[in-house]
Amino acid sequence: MQIVFLNTFEKTTASDGIVSAQLSICERQGEWVVMWMEGVEGQQEIWFEGISWEVMIAAFRHGIAIKMGNGYVPIIDGMLDDRLASGGSGASMLQCYGELYANEPLFQSLREWRRGKASGEKKAAYLVVTNRILWMISAFVPQTEDELRQIPGWGTAKQSAYGKEILELTAQAERATSFPLDWVAAQLDPDVFTEWLYKQKEQKFKNQMNRQHAKGKILAVMKEGGTIEQLQSMLELSRRDIMERIEGLEQEGYNMDPLISIELADMPEEEQRLIWDALQSVGDRYLKPVLQHVYGTSEAAALSMPIELLYERLRLIRLRYRRQLTDKAV
Repeated sequence: MQIVFLNTFEKTTASDGIVSAQLSICERQGEWVVMWMEGVEGQQEIWFEGISWEVMIAAFRHGIAIKMGNGYVPIIDGMLDDRLASGGSGASMLQCYGELYANEPLFQSLREWRRGKASGEKKAAYLVVTNRILWMISAFVPQTEDELRQIPGWGTAKQSAYGKEILELTAQAERATSFPLDWVAAQLDPDVFTEWLYKQKEQKFKNQMNRQHAKGKILAVMKEGGTIEQLQSMLELSRRDIMERIEGLEQEGYNMDPLISIELADMPEEEQRLIWDALQSVGDRYLKPVLQHVYGTSEAAALSMPIELLYERLRLIRLRYRRQLTDKAV
């Protein structure tokens, strides 16, 4: 086994002692191994074994974020791709405070409001407002438009679309803090904030690792002639989420046509041609005009099959359409 990277970490114990650990990336006959050795007795943890460089890097960073969040400091710094800035940013401090001191009843009311909005607008809840923004709103309880605009991530578009409704909810809650929010930095315990920052990194790299695992499974299922339904069962994701992964892989340069062909096998060629022509006529950025162009309506009750399935098919045909445009450009 060949060591291609090695770093030492140290952690100060409650009794002012030092615990050392070593982190290494090794290569063994084309297989990567990420290994953590802790303490004098060499307690070993294997974070990753496999051939995928991308998954290995994600597992490496995820593990580092956990260990550094637990107090280990690397001898050679710069272990994470975007190291913690000294003191953290103001927005990060507000986000941390929001999660730590959220008003739970108000947060639940905001979530319920968001659920209704997402359903009515037929979009994912996080596209309406993220949990992080809702946590901050519930913790700081803004009462005016100016105060609401001080919440990181709450921009002009959200203010125009949802500001009045949010303020109607916050008006019913009491608050113990004030605006502007320049007091937050002094209020947060530095150690608690640092731990929170590393938790964010831990979650970030865990998500990257999970996405890489899902990517491998999608490509394997496609190679074996599988379907979106099989992927849905295997990955425990919605069909919408799987479609987003498929579109992402296509953008990375993977040809997803074997999977597309299977999913469109029972769709009449004439119907596919009409969709293709509509993409050329009205453009491929938005699918609602394409749906209306082909079927004469976008109302679910007037369509011949569930609108979600129709949009899925439009997205699959759009992948082929965009690939052809890219091939022509090259």
